[in-house]
Amino acid sequence: MKITIYILLLILIGGILQNFLPWWALPLAAFLLALGFRLQPWQAFLAGFLGAALLWGGYAAYLNVLNEGILAARMGGLFGGLGANAMVALTAFFGGLFGGLGAWTGSLARQAFFSSDKLAPQP
Repeated sequence: MKITIYILLLILIGGILQNFLPWWALPLAAFLLALGFRLQPWQAFLAGFLGAALLWGGYAAYLNVLNEGILAARMGGLFGGLGANAMVALTAFFGGLFGGLGAWTGSLARQAFFSSDKLAPQP
């Protein structure tokens, strides 16, 4: 449940920040949200990856539908002849990677700076 809330908040906050700030606002939002959530680093990476991939991939798909795939097909031509759908998937992958790394870093920073958080599994 906590991961679902994290994903939804990342989509909401990341979507708002992306209107005013450059591309790095999404990893920053993932980082700050991961500081507040008590997630294992792998859970934070997964949640950040899914939230950011849904946000960037969904927005890329929306723009692709609006211009009937013309822009994505032309950009795909620059990347070795990729199709429009492959460009949308590539955008989602890179967004997910940036969001996942931001969330992973936030989770590790929480463990490093707040020593009362014992997130490591107990033997």
